[in-house]
Amino acid sequence: MTNEIDYTRMGLKVGLEVHQQLETQTKLFCSCKPELFKEEPEITFLRRLRPTQSELGQIDPAAYFEFQKGVKILYEADRQTACLVEMDEEPPHPLNMEAVEIALTVALMMKATPVDEIHVMRKTVIDGSNTTGFQRTCIIALNGSIKVGEKTVPIQHISLEEDAARKTGEEDTTLRYRIDRLGIPLIEVATAPVINTPKEAGEVALAIGKILRATQRVKRGLGTIRQDLNISINGGALTEIKGVQELELIPLVVEYEVQRQLNLMKISEELRKAGASPETIKEEFFNVTEVFRQTVCKVIRKALEKGQLVLAVKLPKFGGFLKRELMPGIRLGTEMADRAKFWGRVGGIFHTDELPAYGITNHEVEALKKAVDAQEQDAVVFVANAPENAQDALRAVLERAKEAIKGVPEETRAANPDGTTRYMRPRPGAARMYPETDIPPIQVTEELINSIRKRLPELPEQMFERLTREYALNQKLAKQLMDSEYTELFETIAKESKVSPTTIAVFLTETMKALKRDGIPIEKVSETKIREIFKALGTGEITKEALPDMVAWLSKNEEKTVKEAVESLGLKTLTKGELGKIIDDIIAKNKDLIEKSGAKAFGIVMGMVMKEVRGRANAETVSELIKQKLVEKA
Repeated sequence: MTNEIDYTRMGLKVGLEVHQQLETQTKLFCSCKPELFKEEPEITFLRRLRPTQSELGQIDPAAYFEFQKGVKILYEADRQTACLVEMDEEPPHPLNMEAVEIALTVALMMKATPVDEIHVMRKTVIDGSNTTGFQRTCIIALNGSIKVGEKTVPIQHISLEEDAARKTGEEDTTLRYRIDRLGIPLIEVATAPVINTPKEAGEVALAIGKILRATQRVKRGLGTIRQDLNISINGGALTEIKGVQELELIPLVVEYEVQRQLNLMKISEELRKAGASPETIKEEFFNVTEVFRQTVCKVIRKALEKGQLVLAVKLPKFGGFLKRELMPGIRLGTEMADRAKFWGRVGGIFHTDELPAYGITNHEVEALKKAVDAQEQDAVVFVANAPENAQDALRAVLERAKEAIKGVPEETRAANPDGTTRYMRPRPGAARMYPETDIPPIQVTEELINSIRKRLPELPEQMFERLTREYALNQKLAKQLMDSEYTELFETIAKESKVSPTTIAVFLTETMKALKRDGIPIEKVSETKIREIFKALGTGEITKEALPDMVAWLSKNEEKTVKEAVESLGLKTLTKGELGKIIDDIIAKNKDLIEKSGAKAFGIVMGMVMKEVRGRANAETVSELIKQKLVEKA
């Protein structure tokens, strides 16, 4: 798709917000450990959050949207990772100065100007992920820049904020959150919207990530970093996409959003040509329960058994448009369903563009159209649920239909793991931010800035030069290492083990990437265990051929040790004597084949032996012994 679109001509603008957890001793506003717990919670409590007015008497639309769902939140905690501050039963403690210093370090590395005074603000969040109903955030520095290729990318601001609680489940209208993550320090780096291609978006995110990792003070691993994107094109609308966790997904997310907006603009134009207008979309609900009284559709049958209704609305001139694809797997009907689910608390919608299907017959479709007086070019959307939920859901569908006629709506969307996105909530308004009155301002003194400036870590370009010089890595491998999450781990292993730096770097970049591509959950293998694996390799307990099998096994057996992995997989290194016996046996069993093969005999024996001793002997030793044995047998 990238080759088909001239992104510059269409005015693509992307702004990035990169969020990364910081490696600190305590949380941002209390002395709890900034860690996650896996055990059963020691404490639970139930809350319902409500939107509040700002100082100007306004209510943020995104906050009101979440409140409309009528949900309750069950919070889970343990005493090591949460206290009364996270529970909103005690005021926040003073701002964590360790986190402030890390954020100022990043700011200076990005040539940003630190603020004279740090003021903590409250940002309204009412999805349940903050017990207070707001997130605490503060600007640390403004007006920085980074160089990405030949382009200078302005950094609008660098901020410090508390991470949110993590969602662990959902039953009916009750959400479950663990508050262990709530309050972990999070740095936010926001660029100006000057990114003009999907590829460039990935490159900028990578450049920011490199600088953050260069501090050696950021957490790593799944869930510790996420990227939010603000995307717009000419004729489209500003869309905020939240929660892209995989760096390599960023270009794809941008491509798909451009594709979605282009398709929405095309649909808008065609709808207007067909005679559709917002005025023709009427809020008229038709009770079509009797049409489906004898249906075999399981979803509708289940609703009717509960005494619920089937309500429908008509979308004039929308026939055929609801099945139009916006991006892979996402259709206009999908977007209407997302709105219905959020606003109406329903499981989904049915519409005539996808029927007959799901047990709904052609006869029922014709009866439905007749009941709502729908013409051939119209679409009908219906929901089986409680009357209030069904009406709320269909109102959301009608609103989305009006937006489809107008073009592209401004909204906040959530990233899916495949790079597509889904509707999340309306765009937040200006009423969202207001001052935090429980935390006094902090002065950023010249002495503090000068002290940090003297201790600035090396920049990525300096690190690249050092990796090639100090560890004799070639330029390609040094670049791959810096583009990975493993630069710091590489240096640690290189210093504490006897393994060749090149072997370590190849494994941490190429082999780990290949394992992930094969579906191995490598993120479940801790850095401590990877270090132990290389110590075992350095002392000759295992061979480098055993490394992929070790990581794969440990990813599925998180609680097991490296020693247990070696024993379970039978990967203990063979002695030369044991290896020699295996080679002798293979040569003896294949004597005729070897004699006929002549010069090719070595390769044949090598293949057989490596298959037999996979992971228990390194290839160099095997090669040396085979050559020796073949000479002896000649």
